[in-house]
Amino acid sequence: MAVNLLDFDADGLTAWFAEQGEKPFRAKQVLRWMHRSGVADFDAMTDIAKSLREKLKARAVVAPPAVVSDKLSDDGTRKFLIDVGNGNAVETVLIPEDDRGTLCISTQAGCALDCAFCSTGKQGFNRNLTVSEIIGQLWQANNALGVVHGDERVISNVVMMGMGEPLANYDNTVAALRLMLEDHAYGLSRRRVTVSTSGLVPVIDRLREDCPVALAVSLHAPNDRLRDELVPINQKYPLKELMAACQRYLEKAPRDFITFEYTMMAGVNDSEAHAREVLALVRDVPCKFNLIPFNPFPGSPFRRSPAEQVRRFADILIQAGIVTTKRKTRGDDIDAACGQLAGQVQDKTRRTAGRMIPLTEVRS
Repeated sequence: MAVNLLDFDADGLTAWFAEQGEKPFRAKQVLRWMHRSGVADFDAMTDIAKSLREKLKARAVVAPPAVVSDKLSDDGTRKFLIDVGNGNAVETVLIPEDDRGTLCISTQAGCALDCAFCSTGKQGFNRNLTVSEIIGQLWQANNALGVVHGDERVISNVVMMGMGEPLANYDNTVAALRLMLEDHAYGLSRRRVTVSTSGLVPVIDRLREDCPVALAVSLHAPNDRLRDELVPINQKYPLKELMAACQRYLEKAPRDFITFEYTMMAGVNDSEAHAREVLALVRDVPCKFNLIPFNPFPGSPFRRSPAEQVRRFADILIQAGIVTTKRKTRGDDIDAACGQLAGQVQDKTRRTAGRMIPLTEVRS
């Protein structure tokens, strides 16, 4: 069976080439062709000997996941629906801005964490994505944008903030991260690659040692009682443990702060008292806050906080010296906004059983 070379990071590809009796520089050549130039045809890799190209054609493929649909929002946001087989698809969102282009990448088909306000979690969990399915989202987005060599930076930032909990698919996520950082592949800086987690504390510590990139934490509540309801993983890793993990992470992080994501829901977590609780919670953690308007979806009991309430909440944080941004809603007309990535994923798990899938994996 042919091996998909997109499933290897640089070290893995070098090892595979060694098994084929080839020298390490051949792996670097193929990495550049695949990732910097977006080439999937071995015959087009013109600086590689014909004999090696024939060997590769017999033993390997470069097979990114297929794009099912490509939707463009009125505000320029672009949503790709990516086929990951067996009737499942995940979503990848490109957010263009004046000074950067950010790609939001999925790491799982569905999500097992079942956060109360997230439509993705309501569809259940199917499976972890492979390395090729994760990095293939960046590959396909570059291809759609016409990026033909690695010197272009149409996509300057990547966030693991699409469907799924990245740290629950740890090994594949880290391999994809290493490809993003690899000079012979995408060459992004650690500061421009962000992993967003709901708070898998032991795995935050692993990431700190293995591949410390920028870290965002989906906070959404200032106390354990409320967060237990909104973000159920908090019942396993409560806020005291999470804040301590954030402090440890900063010892090796490429940025000197943690980004806390906080979805604003009317009457739930958006009061001025909640803001003061937030200040007490993060007093020992250098951080910035990203306040996210709740994005409604069918069947949700939550409502978006009024703009004035968001302003009051933000002002309390800002007056305390915390950098606070209010995220603009982007891609609403194509359901590409934060929390709306429900996609077309078959739910093949019972909710309780599904929730335990990533938690058992991250202990290994």
